[in-house]
Amino acid sequence: MKYWLLLLLLITCVTRSVEQQVDTTYLKTLYDRCLDFSEDKLDSLTYYARFIKREAARLRFDKGDVLSLRLRGIREDLAGNYERAIEYYLQSLEAARKLPTREYESSALSDLAITYATIKEPLKAKEFYLQSAEVSKGQKRINELVNTYNNLGVIYTQLGQYDSARILLNEAIRIAKPYEDRLDLSSEYNNLGNVYFREKRYDEALQYFKQNYNTHISKDVSNDLWISILNIADVYIEKKQYDSADKYAREAMEMAQQHFASKSKEADCYSILAKLYEHKGNYNKAFHYLKAWYTLDTALVNADTYHSIAELQERFNAKEREAQNKVLQGKIEREELRRQGITLFAIALSVILILIAIAFLIKRNANKRLQDTNTQILLQNEKLAELNYEKNSLISIVSHDLNTPFATIQIWGQVLESESANLTEEQDKALQKILQASYYGEELIQRILNIERADIGAHKMYLENFDIAVLAKEIAEKFKPAATKKELQFYTDIPQKQLLLMSDKQLVGRICENLLSNAIKYTVRGKRIWFSIVEDNDVVNIKVRDEGVGIPKEELPYLFSRYSKISSQTTDGEVSNGLGLSIVKRIVEELNGKIYCESEQGQGSLFTVVLKK
Repeated sequence: MKYWLLLLLLITCVTRSVEQQVDTTYLKTLYDRCLDFSEDKLDSLTYYARFIKREAARLRFDKGDVLSLRLRGIREDLAGNYERAIEYYLQSLEAARKLPTREYESSALSDLAITYATIKEPLKAKEFYLQSAEVSKGQKRINELVNTYNNLGVIYTQLGQYDSARILLNEAIRIAKPYEDRLDLSSEYNNLGNVYFREKRYDEALQYFKQNYNTHISKDVSNDLWISILNIADVYIEKKQYDSADKYAREAMEMAQQHFASKSKEADCYSILAKLYEHKGNYNKAFHYLKAWYTLDTALVNADTYHSIAELQERFNAKEREAQNKVLQGKIEREELRRQGITLFAIALSVILILIAIAFLIKRNANKRLQDTNTQILLQNEKLAELNYEKNSLISIVSHDLNTPFATIQIWGQVLESESANLTEEQDKALQKILQASYYGEELIQRILNIERADIGAHKMYLENFDIAVLAKEIAEKFKPAATKKELQFYTDIPQKQLLLMSDKQLVGRICENLLSNAIKYTVRGKRIWFSIVEDNDVVNIKVRDEGVGIPKEELPYLFSRYSKISSQTTDGEVSNGLGLSIVKRIVEELNGKIYCESEQGQGSLFTVVLKK
């Protein structure tokens, strides 16, 4: 009998073990199915996350927390609640790292990286992708490692770190090559092409795009083929091979309209065609295609919007029907309680009216006290605003305008320093102290500018009738040493006769000084700059032209933005704080004038300020 009992116990334990294995396998299968859920199944994700957590605790399944937390993170991610999604992903990562194996750690790291990339934080995305790559490399998971390197390449491309992007994408291709029969490398090749395209190395980009093109034609991968054709068209536009660009763009359009019948793909094709004809100078056709793109793109957005509204309406209707059923079920109970409610309501109403009367009296007294307090606060705020205005005005004007005097002191000091052989030891020591003080003063001004960038201050305008020709000559003389030091040829065209201008003399001077300072900073040694004052009927034109580094066409609209940092760099390492042109534009507008810039990268710039007499 003893042996029979032992055998029965053994059978029971084995049966429970098998049941646990089946249950945990079921949980994993359920988890895998949940990974494919879309936005319309957010409630289901929440339900299954809770179910997996509860069942895993019952079965003592050690991976339950990891799976449940990740599903919660995916649910918040799909809903657009990225902060909550990151919170759950971090908890999932912490739980994964407590497991004896690292099989789920890579997934948690990838989830975090993808979410940070979505919310436009590529540096954080890069951090988690790098950790994911280390885990995948240690676990020898080829597919995960290739995907991680590929995603890292995209992140580095977004950050403008093209060498790093190229290294990672080539490494992904090298690792995946032995498994090319079951791993699709078209994404890696396409991303490499994009790196070269961003670097304007169009021949190399074309090589990778065409490689994908040939692969997709042989495999008849229509969607990837369409992407390759559109990329090739874009490259040919940049290479100014417009006939080839036109051929591929129209081939992509034909696929979008006939094969896919896709409005979004058709809109992308119209965008490429608009770019093509803009480069060709056919602006009428470019506008036609741009209009077609806009019409389609707007229609797509509206269609998505209407679809979302319909879904929301259906959900609302379902809830409303459910609510109506509950109302019908509770109607009898409410009818029975109605009579009691009326009595209670009357009593409560009486009490409420008494309380309202008391509260009204208290509120009226409190409002009167509050009104008196607000009056005092308004008076104090007005005083503080006036003091703050004076402070900002003083700091902004002094901190920015003192740059020029300090620079002038340094230049003349350096001129004297070049003749130090003719100075006595005492004179040389005094000169060095002057230079040291000017450097310190300039550094101090820079610090103030960095602190006060939030507001450049204001200047109370003082109008007077002054000779702008005399002012322009004085400013030109002030900047000649700086131009000479940089070996620039400085030409002026200033009227010899009197040229009166009704304006603020100090502000006009600041305009000229800022424009000349920029021309010297951004012009290479040995080149030329011009400063001219031109009378034209009832206006005066101030023109500053240089043969400097120029400004890219696409950056011109942002040129006068406050603290804008364009890609053009000063030629001798001079400091540029991003305020100068913003101040110029603001001053010009205060003087009721206009400012224009004509520039071509590598050819120089022409700034024109138009002021009424």
